[in-house]
Amino acid sequence: MSNRYDLMPYRRCGRSGIQLPELSLGLWQNFGDGADVLPNARAMLRRAFDAGITHFDLANNYGPPPGSAETAFGILLKQDFLPYRDELIISTKAGYRMWPGSYGEFGSRKHVLASLDQSLKRMGLAYVDIFYSHRYDHETPLEETMGALAHAVRSGRALYAGISNYPADAARAASQLLREMGAPCLIHQAKYSMVERWVEGGLTQVLSDEGMGLIAFSPLAQGILTDKYLNGIPAGSRAAQVDSTLKWERFNPEVVAQVRALSDIAAARGQSMAQLAIAWLLRMPTVTSVLIGASSVTQIDDCIGGTRNTTFSHDELARIDRILFHHAP
Repeated sequence: MSNRYDLMPYRRCGRSGIQLPELSLGLWQNFGDGADVLPNARAMLRRAFDAGITHFDLANNYGPPPGSAETAFGILLKQDFLPYRDELIISTKAGYRMWPGSYGEFGSRKHVLASLDQSLKRMGLAYVDIFYSHRYDHETPLEETMGALAHAVRSGRALYAGISNYPADAARAASQLLREMGAPCLIHQAKYSMVERWVEGGLTQVLSDEGMGLIAFSPLAQGILTDKYLNGIPAGSRAAQVDSTLKWERFNPEVVAQVRALSDIAAARGQSMAQLAIAWLLRMPTVTSVLIGASSVTQIDDCIGGTRNTTFSHDELARIDRILFHHAP
């Protein structure tokens, strides 16, 4: 689609030269193993790119099983997207368990660089645009983990370094180390939504001080902040799966009542619940991009609508906070 860059707003990532689309697409849950996955994955990637979503986010352990999302993405990249490689931001991560033994996870130089090489092989790429340390490792010296990220950048296997799930103090220290090593930290990927707001406890100030971008993952709280579960868990949904990370216990009557009240605000704004949740994040200039997951093209289209009205009145914001913190509309 020739006008894709007119359809999606883009934002500067910290103090870098990179602009990211306001929506990025994560390939965590629905890009795993099996030939039956590829047609839907291909349709979602193509729809996202045609809508101006140029950032595709992966990790070594995405699937299931671990590694399979990168393998599937590599197949689809070769089929459809190689001519557009320079128009894409492709990211991956290291830190969660990928193989047995002491070096199969966390933040050692051994794990981080071996994992990156495996990721590049699975995707058929010479480099990724962003390479993340996926989680803070309390046991490995931070200098070692950041040194591995900086080496990935200096060696050309990554263009930028990033961190994910780091607490505020560790994020500041990591950023300072990377700057000293000549590979400034581009971005922090953190869980952030209407119902998960730890980022506001100090991390946003660190990111501002350090010139890092913020990309918010799980903006819909794994589907809680949608209309999908207001009448129970539908058969075939993620929450209905035996091994789902989204458990029924999270859908207690209080949560359902909150989402119903938020849905009334969304309706008054002409938005779906998902669009409201995305727009609420994008109203803040500290948020560079919102990282969505999807299982269908329809879900991607719904989320795209969240970029179209990100202005909130004082009364709307006050009412949202009353619902979330005082449990009354």
